[in-house]
Amino acid sequence: MNSEDRRVVGTAASAHALVHAHELSIPILISVWLAEYSVTPALLGVVATVAYGFFGAGALPAGVLADRVGASRLIGASLLGAGGAFLLVGGAGWLPIDDVAPLGVPGPIWAIALALALWGVAASAYHPSGLTLLSTAVEQRGRGFALHGAAGNLGIATGPLVTILLLEVLAWQTVALVLGIGGIVVGATATILDVDTTVDAAGDSPVDDPDAEATPDGGESRDESAGDGATDSPSLRDELSTIRSVLGGPFLVVLAIVIASGLYYRGALTFLPEILADLEWLGPIDLGSRELPASRLVYVGVLAVGVVGQLIGGRLSDTLEPARGIAAAFLGLTALAVVFPIAAAAGAAPLLVVAALLGGALFVVQPLYQAAVAEFTPEAARGASYGLTYLCVFGIGALGGALAGGLLTIATAEALFLGLAGIAAVAALLAGGLATGRLGRA
Repeated sequence: MNSEDRRVVGTAASAHALVHAHELSIPILISVWLAEYSVTPALLGVVATVAYGFFGAGALPAGVLADRVGASRLIGASLLGAGGAFLLVGGAGWLPIDDVAPLGVPGPIWAIALALALWGVAASAYHPSGLTLLSTAVEQRGRGFALHGAAGNLGIATGPLVTILLLEVLAWQTVALVLGIGGIVVGATATILDVDTTVDAAGDSPVDDPDAEATPDGGESRDESAGDGATDSPSLRDELSTIRSVLGGPFLVVLAIVIASGLYYRGALTFLPEILADLEWLGPIDLGSRELPASRLVYVGVLAVGVVGQLIGGRLSDTLEPARGIAAAFLGLTALAVVFPIAAAAGAAPLLVVAALLGGALFVVQPLYQAAVAEFTPEAARGASYGLTYLCVFGIGALGGALAGGLLTIATAEALFLGLAGIAAVAALLAGGLATGRLGRA
């Protein structure tokens, strides 16, 4: 990998790690806001759902935009916007609006909700633009994608841990500012990178043009449907036609499975630190003169095991038919959701075992459904297919946060996990039908 490739991959990897660090630090901050503002989990579940919903909903239009304005520029704008939004999250806690409560909601919560919604809009542009950058500007694409994925996993595991450690010595407002500054630094770096990945009138990126300035990659552009000699860039009608072309047959079943995955993922993780904190026997851990909340450390452990789960899922997707692997994974998630409350009541050892298995299974399924998308969609429509996938898993799946908050407000954690078990069981049935050919016949 030459120096230019390393520069591109390093920038994309840093951005990927930071986006996921932001994403999974939010549940840690939610546990702080629940105590500070005396609001219900249902309310903060809606706040999280709006933020995560925008995080998913913007992926599809961002994929189209990346080809128009350039992926590195869009990554820069995405991270600058996400960093700025976290600055606003921190600033919301210092606004003199504690006594203001429109519709009975504390003023700071309104401000936090708006800032997190802005984060979701900005961060939604990262995944399509990051993948576009790697696929068009890096010669060793496979290695680039691997390093990019590893960096995302690192952000998933270490972002919440850093947030927890910072909360031990800083106010949550300051912690949010630190997260925001990190986003701005990485966003500025991506903006300076300025790699041109825009699509020209023939549907080609600069790396496809033999007369263009040399770049690290001479491969094909992401738009493989444009023929030679085309005179117009793809129109909105063309984009919509591509999207409609994949919305049928087995891919619709895959999208339903992806939605279930998103609902389970957000439902399990959004309030997991708070659920664990309610366990009387799970007290703080003494570290010299300080105490670290064990509940938050278990949450980090769940995410850390998820890194291993993703690697296992990637290997399984190469050896198993994806639909069968998905069915097995969701059967496991069904059982784990049923067992989790029992293990939590039984003590430390059972809880840690079940929590570790839950973290692994949550992430095992992701490479499997990504492989299923590739299996059940035409190559020419692959970009639109993955855009729809991100829309479903992050956008519609964000409703899992509201579901979790609502059930925790009107019922119990046991009810939440039973609901998650039902979602996983439906996904397992859908995947089983897809594997046997009983569902999704074109």
